[in-house]
Amino acid sequence: MTPNGTIPLLDADPELGQLLTGERLHEARTRFVVHIHTLSDGPWDAERLRLAGPEHVGLLLLDGLIAREVALADNVSCELLGPGDLVRPWQLYDPSQLVPVQVRWTSIGSSRLAVLDRRFAAQLSQFPEVNAMLIDRLTERTHRLAVAQAIPQLNGVDRRLLALFWHLAERWGRVVPAGVSVTMPISHRLIAQLVGARRPTVSTALAQLSQRGELIRGIDQSWLLTGEPVGVPTGEAARIIRARRRRVKPAQAAEGSAGADTPAQLPLTGRIGELHEVLEALRQDNQRFRRDFSELMEATQTLVDRLGQQRDRRRAGANGRN
Repeated sequence: MTPNGTIPLLDADPELGQLLTGERLHEARTRFVVHIHTLSDGPWDAERLRLAGPEHVGLLLLDGLIAREVALADNVSCELLGPGDLVRPWQLYDPSQLVPVQVRWTSIGSSRLAVLDRRFAAQLSQFPEVNAMLIDRLTERTHRLAVAQAIPQLNGVDRRLLALFWHLAERWGRVVPAGVSVTMPISHRLIAQLVGARRPTVSTALAQLSQRGELIRGIDQSWLLTGEPVGVPTGEAARIIRARRRRVKPAQAAEGSAGADTPAQLPLTGRIGELHEVLEALRQDNQRFRRDFSELMEATQTLVDRLGQQRDRRRAGANGRN
């Protein structure tokens, strides 16, 4: 890793401070100043950090893409880490004592990491709102790992590939007139590890999907997804996906492929019906967000109250000794 000075953490990753307002937000931005390190393209010897003290929180990925490969016998699995992910190459106890594995880290292009060291950990106790956001990041990563674990269980490598890229599109995709574009500079070898298949098999399946027009490789390291995601369980999910795809400017839609249906070509009643679907999907998204935010605020307040009680007990103990 190459050191690159320091930076206010909440400027580099503002979402960590979204539960803070006013003076507390300003104070957190001032106090959470972290060291930045840059990884160059290629292998990263993160295992040398294994002996770092457990009191350090971890490394927060700010920019770039990192592949974490786990080799077990003659098989290798892979996890892709992006901005916002918290990694901790060091651990108090080795979790692989009975089933030893080899872990390899690779920076795909240049990546930037923020060092959340013991000083950061000490300050974190004063801002449980930021700690709650870090825990939320870890929970989100756990969910993504569960989905990634389910993808290789699908029948057919073509279905695994489609599921993988739709899974990646949730985080790195953007809506374009022809579908959803995912810019991922990853090799067939890494893709094979992500879907639990051999590289030649993956290359063949990718060619077949491209011929069918379901997953098309672009010249700019992008992948174009068309059609519907694999495993969409309900009509509601499909409606939300359609709503997201409608968020395209008319000028962009006019640049789409010839013969594709655009909003201007649809009957008026159809456009009104789809507008209602979009509004309903947005309303449901907003309700879920408000509910989750309310629960998180309650949990944060509980943490604040608990910290206050502990502080009062310490002060009372100190006064008794005096």
